[in-house]
This record gives sequence, structure tokens and C-alpha cells, in this order.
Amino acid sequence: MTFFAGSKNYVHYVASKGAVIGFTRALAREVGADNIMVNCITPGAVLTETELEKVGSKEAQEKATEFLLGVQAIPRRQQTDDIVGVFVFLASADSDFVTGQTLNADGGWMMH
Repeated sequence: MTFFAGSKNYVHYVASKGAVIGFTRALAREVGADNIMVNCITPGAVLTETELEKVGSKEAQEKATEFLLGVQAIPRRQQTDDIVGVFVFLASADSDFVTGQTLNADGGWMMH
């Protein structure tokens, strides 16, 4: 989500995520004639062990959760299982005409 929000002090990270989105679009144009679909997924702030370690104290974790519940349309923390369906969809025949897209799976944090 830092790409869409343009997060302060994360220029290097935001730029790399923007590059992935641009790469996705360009590659989709290049290989579309070969019936190859290219898409990317932008998850929100998925609650993982790494995040818990990175955030640190229980107070900081609660503050992060409070922030996310205030900005997401779905007021709960995102779990890894919340993005599985997006991957399954893109891997299935149901997405055979979807290419060059960025699928945002973030509980309604950033809406396009």
C-alpha cells in the first residue's frame, strides 16, 4: 500500500513497488499475443510474525491495528488467508482474459 499512499521516508520502497506495477503492464503487452496473462497483487498490511517482530511492543502493535481499522473498509486485521482467493482466481481459467492488472486485496484501505 505504500506505493498508492506515497509513504514518507520510504522512497526506495515506493519506487520499487511502482516499478513492479509498470513491469506488470509492460510485460502483459509483450506476451499477450502468446496468450500469457501477467498481473500483480497488492496486499494490505498482512498480520505476520515478521510484522509483529518489526513493530515491537504490544503498545506499538495496538497502535498499528487501531490505525488500520480506521482506514480499511473491512475493520479487522488482514491475515495471510485473506489473499489466497486472489491467487487462486488468477491461477484459474476464470481469469483468462485478465492481464496487466493490479489486484488490490487490502480490505478497502486504498480504493481505485
